[in-house]
Amino acid sequence: MIFPGALTDPFHRRIDYLRLSVTDRCNLRCLYCLPPQGFNGSPAAELLSDEEIARIVSIGIRLGIDKIRITGGEPLVRHGIVELVHELARLPGLKDISLSTNGVLLAELAKSLRAAGLSRVNVSLDTLNRDRFKRITRFGELDDALEGLQAALAAGLSPVKVNVVVMKNLNSDEIEDFVALARRLPVHVRFIELMPIGESGFFSKERWLPLEEIQKRCGVLEPLDDTASPKGFGPAVYYKSPGALGTIGFIGALSCNFCRRCNRLRLTSAGRLLPCLASEQGENLGRALRSGATDNDLAGIIRKTVHEKPEQHHMGPEQNKMREAFMCALGG
Repeated sequence: MIFPGALTDPFHRRIDYLRLSVTDRCNLRCLYCLPPQGFNGSPAAELLSDEEIARIVSIGIRLGIDKIRITGGEPLVRHGIVELVHELARLPGLKDISLSTNGVLLAELAKSLRAAGLSRVNVSLDTLNRDRFKRITRFGELDDALEGLQAALAAGLSPVKVNVVVMKNLNSDEIEDFVALARRLPVHVRFIELMPIGESGFFSKERWLPLEEIQKRCGVLEPLDDTASPKGFGPAVYYKSPGALGTIGFIGALSCNFCRRCNRLRLTSAGRLLPCLASEQGENLGRALRSGATDNDLAGIIRKTVHEKPEQHHMGPEQNKMREAFMCALGG
């Protein structure tokens, strides 16, 4: 029997949120995430099965984790993703299940995912320009991503958030266009600072636009308190453009360290449990599971990972990269 009680790290933060990667493969090759040729992802035999994922999540729930976000890579390229969402959504004690996607495959799956129990979705979209979309992602079509966004709204997924990684002299001139998107559609645009994570070699101080500069380009915004902000459990701070249907959020890992409010763990698709996106530490939960670990053993590994959680990350704009791993292998 697992000893009950909330997961609390050494800095008195309640850990109740798991970002769950279900694949490290992606159908795009975004400049800041992957090289053009992609990378050698985990062998299929190393990826956690639906049953293994459900077992780990179930143990996490019994330890106090009641929110999960399905990530990748691109989670919609995983075979049987709708069935996996359905299995997870049925677990007693899970209060919220969401998903992050590039939106390219979302149009054909949004309705099924909603019926399976998915509550809400984040769509990564760094440009509204067709030619620029091809340049940033190297593959895919902007229209597919926009159709996925509209399909999510039509399916009743709520809230629908749009994640925009802002890159100086690449898409920073579109900040006003994304603010306009949130005026005319009930979507919640979140501007995200470029971070020095991964082996793509893309990050540089010249490409990094500080959060203060991003905010200045958004025009007049009205601050929102927590009760008026869209549902979510991440670090974004939200505002609203007067008369807009949606909102504007800001996530500044470098300008505004938000670690004091961090409530999450990350599980990679191969079963490594990470206490922090920027941490080299972590525990191989998948290997333990396949070696015959009991539920109590796995619960102990989860608690150990929580105890390893650092007080804050040490990313800074002067760095070229932080982790010796591709972003898609870390669970985003």
